[in-house]
Amino acid sequence: MFVDIVSYVVACISALLAVAFFTLLERKGLSYFQMRKGPNKVGLMGLPQPLADAIKLFSKEYIKPVMANYFPFLVCPFLSLFFSLFLWILYSSYFIVSLGGMSMMLFLCVSSISVYSVMGAGWFSNSKYALLGSVRAVAQSISYEVSMSLILMSCLLMVGSVNLMYLLKYQYICWMLFINFFMFLMWVVSSVAETHRAPFDFAEGESELVSGFNVEYGSVGFALLFMAEYGNILFMSFLCSSMFFGGGFIMSSMGVSMGVLVGLLSILFIWVRASYPRYRYDLLMYLIWKSYLPCVLMVLVFMVFICKSFYYV
Repeated sequence: MFVDIVSYVVACISALLAVAFFTLLERKGLSYFQMRKGPNKVGLMGLPQPLADAIKLFSKEYIKPVMANYFPFLVCPFLSLFFSLFLWILYSSYFIVSLGGMSMMLFLCVSSISVYSVMGAGWFSNSKYALLGSVRAVAQSISYEVSMSLILMSCLLMVGSVNLMYLLKYQYICWMLFINFFMFLMWVVSSVAETHRAPFDFAEGESELVSGFNVEYGSVGFALLFMAEYGNILFMSFLCSSMFFGGGFIMSSMGVSMGVLVGLLSILFIWVRASYPRYRYDLLMYLIWKSYLPCVLMVLVFMVFICKSFYYV
């Protein structure tokens, strides 16, 4: 039990450090995509820039909006970061199996509950811009959670378990990427939409909503929401690498290979943001309900038929 707690604390600290330097990587990456210089004034090559940003945000005065419901307005950013870090217990289960066989069920439950913190952040601000941003974010998250759950089920059906460790062992010979390639593409798009990243960042449309559901937050509240968003990006990259790239190469050298894969998949989020303009909101909803959902259901039925025939034989 004590080793479980220590491994989880280490995973959370590592995730927070990765979030800090991932923000620097994004600012540097976007600057070079746009043929300009990124942060390079603070220290050597701008490397201490995340530390300077953290000190600036956490030392600013916390201003409470007059019309906001103070206590839930204050709690929502902490809940958002808590749910983001709580998911990293799945990473510690790599080394100590502490969740039995229900690790993927934990991911589905926590990712569903985390929607409420986004909804509360906009609702309790008592601002029409924040409320519209939270409504957009909740509708988008709930819609794409459906496709993500079904894609995850299509992978778990082949394994015959909802345990992450079994999913990795199943890919010791062949990556799931080669078996479920189209599911991988839909998973990547769904992950981008689920984390509210460009080109699906409708919860933060500057032209009509200023900054979305976090428009009334500043200093500590904004920093916590910011950290939760980037923590979710890194966790979705980790989960994607586990689901589709968990083969023998990764199992043999877990530490280095998994970190490289998560880094490459995280850079993909930055690359997509730099390459594509913002999508239209109605087209985003049509994409999930009229394109992805029928395709995933057909693949899921096919997987059920194949797996049932295989187990029967």
